[in-house]
Amino acid sequence: MQNQNSFKFFIVDDDVFCAKMHEQYLLNLNYSNIKCFSNGNDCLNNLNQNPDIIFLDHNMDGITGLEVLKKIKRYNPSIYVIMVSGQQNIKIAVDAHEYDAYDYIIKDNLVYDKMTFIINKISSVKEAMKKSTSTFIEISKNSFLDPSLE
Repeated sequence: MQNQNSFKFFIVDDDVFCAKMHEQYLLNLNYSNIKCFSNGNDCLNNLNQNPDIIFLDHNMDGITGLEVLKKIKRYNPSIYVIMVSGQQNIKIAVDAHEYDAYDYIIKDNLVYDKMTFIINKISSVKEAMKKSTSTFIEISKNSFLDPSLE
């Protein structure tokens, strides 16, 4: 699995208390590369820092999480964006997935279990992609070297 410390996290939430709670939870899991933003525009202005995973609140002043999600995906579709919301609104969840959010979780008493599960899932996906890329490269090299493979 990918080394935990190699993930760069953004936490975007206009509720500073929630953002700090999420940050502290990640710190307790030994993640250290974490940036918190209190609004979507600050997040968008810092995408050049190349986050791997963004935990994004939906209901924020100014620009909604869905609007931020769309712009993040236009900037870099490979960023894993997890919508985190206090709203159990199925339309928002469906829209989030339509705009390519990796997941949608509700701020409830299981939010941190869900965050851990999602991070582990992303780590597994990245590891599998890395292995498949290595295998593809190896097969490509061998096919050029061994004419019997053609």
